Amino acid sequence: MEEDHIETAIGRFGKYQTWIMFLITIGRFPSEYQLMNVVFLIPNVEYKCLDNNVTNYCPCENPKYDTSTIVSSATSEWNLICDRTYMASLSQSMVQVGILVGSLIFGHVSDRYGRKPVVLLTLILDVVFVVLSAVVPNFWMFLSCRFLNGVSIGGSMLACYVLIVELSGKSFRAYVSGFMYITLILTYLTLPIIAYFIRDWRELQLVTSVPWAIVILYYWLLPESPRWLITVGKKKEAIYILTHIAKRNNRSTENIEAIVEKIELSNQNQHQTGTYIDLFKTPKIRKYTFITALIWMSCSHTYYGLNQYIGLLQGNIYLNVLLSGASLTPSLVLVVVSTLYFRRKVTIITSFVIAAISLLVFIVIPSELKAASLTFAIIGLSGAFASFVQAYLFTSEVFPTVIRNIAIGFASMFARLGGFVAPFVVNIGIEWVSILIFSGIALGAAILCYFLPETKATNLPNTIAQREHAQA
Repeated sequence: MEEDHIETAIGRFGKYQTWIMFLITIGRFPSEYQLMNVVFLIPNVEYKCLDNNVTNYCPCENPKYDTSTIVSSATSEWNLICDRTYMASLSQSMVQVGILVGSLIFGHVSDRYGRKPVVLLTLILDVVFVVLSAVVPNFWMFLSCRFLNGVSIGGSMLACYVLIVELSGKSFRAYVSGFMYITLILTYLTLPIIAYFIRDWRELQLVTSVPWAIVILYYWLLPESPRWLITVGKKKEAIYILTHIAKRNNRSTENIEAIVEKIELSNQNQHQTGTYIDLFKTPKIRKYTFITALIWMSCSHTYYGLNQYIGLLQGNIYLNVLLSGASLTPSLVLVVVSTLYFRRKVTIITSFVIAAISLLVFIVIPSELKAASLTFAIIGLSGAFASFVQAYLFTSEVFPTVIRNIAIGFASMFARLGGFVAPFVVNIGIEWVSILIFSGIALGAAILCYFLPETKATNLPNTIAQREHAQA
């Protein structure tokens, strides 16, 4: 394996990187809560139509909602039932539309102006827009806040991940792919507990956002990515940050300047900032761009669709979500282990296949076997989750530094298309059709992964030329 010069300078993942990982893990809670809380925020609710005293009857001008589980939701407050059901699906999908826009905007901004400014701005905006969504008086303002919240989430998802990857040595990247999802696991485990005690949707929004206003302090705590600084020609800043990190990690600082010069030489002094056009200029990058985009779309469509679907299954909604979260923990461990010992393509293809097969089994299970249905739905969700984790790592290794955020942003745009469609697929009304769609798309993604290059134990490419000349 070629030497990773950044790893030589600051270590594969020392005390300082652990500290930055901790900050980002804490800071991303509001984002993950907004991606997961749809089953409590905009649930399918039972109601009795007072017009004719019939349960779940449409059309219904005077519904009386069942408040035994959720006292107040956006669904009940704005009567998102009957001919207004599409508005519930739209409010769920609007976050995905926002993430699409945010991925495009902040992917470009991050590659041009740096990782740190985008991380700071988006984490702060996450809090602001969730708070606003909790106080708006009408549905359309709420919908706008959901969109804007998605924009900030799109930026934070990309910039936070890339910052951590670029601070890590290549021998630690497999672990990073797992650690970055600790926030999601903790969100899954804590959200149903919080929602159990706070059953008003507006209060739930405030509780899961206001405490995170402390992220404004990150301005003084987070560093810029030294890999990015070197790539855009900011040598002095890179040396300063690498020296600071090396000191914190108790490593020698004598050769920092020489190491940076080596990296510049390997980059052939191609100080550049990428654009979205660069994703389509050269043959390999162009091919990888289209493939990763479709893979991300499949990941998002399957994962978010199943996440919402589990909330519709019979049984206690809080327990169902909690069990789903608990099931993802061993999945995350398996992802880390598999990325350490197996090739990237093998692990991600296996995850997609597990998701697809478990959903096919789900279709044939009799409806009265509730425990078995929930089990295979959770297995499908776990497979989709594992593939999503691996897609982040795989994509960050395939594309070079100058367009890494842009590439992930472009792929994330397609992921949001998949996430946008997912609620409508769930609400088709014919269960086996919905599940068959999710399964088929997961299987198709598994086939596409075969055409990507193997990236295990390789250095992160810095320039487009390095990726184009690398062996497929």
